[in-house]
Amino acid sequence: MLNIDGSQGEGGGQIVRSSLSLSLLTGKPFRIVNIRAGRERPGLMRQHLTAVRAAEAVSGGEASGATAGSAELTFRPGETKPGEYRFDMGTAGSTTLVLQTVLPALMLAKGPSSLTLEGGTHNPFSPPFDFLAKAFLPIVNRMGPRIEAILERPGFYPAGGGRMRVAIEPAEKLERLGLLDRGEILARRARAIVAVLPRSIAQREVAAVSKRPGWGSASFQIEEVRDAPGPGNVVILEVESEHLTEVFTGFGEKGVPAETVAGGAADEAAEYLRVGVPVGMHLADQLLLPMALAGGGSFRTLAPTRHTETQAEVLHRFLGVDVRKNVMGDGRWEFQIGGGRLLGRERA
Repeated sequence: MLNIDGSQGEGGGQIVRSSLSLSLLTGKPFRIVNIRAGRERPGLMRQHLTAVRAAEAVSGGEASGATAGSAELTFRPGETKPGEYRFDMGTAGSTTLVLQTVLPALMLAKGPSSLTLEGGTHNPFSPPFDFLAKAFLPIVNRMGPRIEAILERPGFYPAGGGRMRVAIEPAEKLERLGLLDRGEILARRARAIVAVLPRSIAQREVAAVSKRPGWGSASFQIEEVRDAPGPGNVVILEVESEHLTEVFTGFGEKGVPAETVAGGAADEAAEYLRVGVPVGMHLADQLLLPMALAGGGSFRTLAPTRHTETQAEVLHRFLGVDVRKNVMGDGRWEFQIGGGRLLGRERA
């Protein structure tokens, strides 16, 4: 059994979710201690527990210590079973993070699966649905599986109430992929969404983005969600290039001007465009696991975040993967990912 210190690296829920994903794939049980030890509210929270229950459901596995606030968790996986599943956060907990816990195993399973996830679809500090659908899943689909995500209704923090459906057609194996060149920029799009809030907030956000260099000729869109269970606001910027699409988001907060919300997303997009790499900093840590499962891969990105460093360490613990990082200068980095070992386990 692997023993993992949950306070290492970024020290949050990512270590729990990645360990669950890799345990499902390898069949290797693990015990994790000091879960979220450095956080204001340490231990497992509702959305982490939903990820544990999801891993149990798709594999018939067993977890001990899976209670609110628990600082320790032991998980023993069973055999992954494709099928129809429904996971309800019960709160505004991130549906996308729960999906990413079980997706790696299900996209290599023996048959198709369909998932319904309810809760938060647009949360600060987690990938929003749009990032999943426009940036991450199209790249994974190029590696072999066919995954389609449909947003039925958005759910914003703190009310939640969103719902997404995901259909997964698995692959026999994942194909290696290299993302070293972004190619020409084909389009830029900006959307501002408001739920149970004045349309003027979105109008101000769109106006703020339109004043930024390079965005004046972009496609702009405002969406109003009138039947949401609670208020919410997000700005979504898409940069479509020849080889992939990147997504940058800013979430509205009480007391924070709309222009500041839009400006944060625009600043992140501007740095990505300036450096000229294909992969943004958030997509980087998401790509490590599928590339390791594919037997290796490579991409160019910005300076690694603590999430990326932590993901690389967890991959090494479970799969023996080496992630090599090379500084190229002017903010550019190149990642080379070694192939993962599934410890002789057959397809789930």
